[in-house]
Amino acid sequence: MPESDQATPFRVRPITTRRGPDPKQDRSARTKLLVLTAAAELFAARGFRHTSVQDVADRVEMTKGAVYFHFPTKEALAVAVVEEHYARWPVLLSQVTAEGHGPLETAVRMLAGAAIAFRDDIVVQAGARLQIERPQIDAELPTPYVDWTQLLATLLVRAEAAGELHPRVVPQAAARSLVAAFFGTQHISDVLHERVDIAERWAETAELLFRAIRAQ
Repeated sequence: MPESDQATPFRVRPITTRRGPDPKQDRSARTKLLVLTAAAELFAARGFRHTSVQDVADRVEMTKGAVYFHFPTKEALAVAVVEEHYARWPVLLSQVTAEGHGPLETAVRMLAGAAIAFRDDIVVQAGARLQIERPQIDAELPTPYVDWTQLLATLLVRAEAAGELHPRVVPQAAARSLVAAFFGTQHISDVLHERVDIAERWAETAELLFRAIRAQ
């Protein structure tokens, strides 16, 4: 797909919250990443309400004051994890786009890659849980699912133009159905099996959905 024709709905939207200073040295940046990863592990396992800044400090063997230097509130920690969650998707999109597939196969591979990320990436897992717990967090987090729906609708419109879609498929409706199916699958996999089986369960669902979507 030419660079000018790439589907790029994922945008950086900094969330309004108190923040610590930007790291000026590699060591400070590594420390901040270490703290963020520890927070993600705890948020994913315990949720926002049952994770304290002291818990994060204990996990990284730092003082609470040292954690506060990088993240002045627990909300700032949560916001950083959510922002990193959303930052994963443009990277995945760039990787898949670079493989040079048609629009429909790009959609297939984006969702398959997202399933792997939900299985293996603690930041993605934590970000998903924090989005569910958004009423408990004193920050205006991004509205979930919107960018994924936009991306898939854009790809399916291009697939329609390329003759890759079944003639009765409406791209926007199909995109909404794919998003609902994917995030429903990941949630069920999380609840029942801690996402160990998400790649397999999504592959089953994707086979059915894309068979209905694809031109015969």
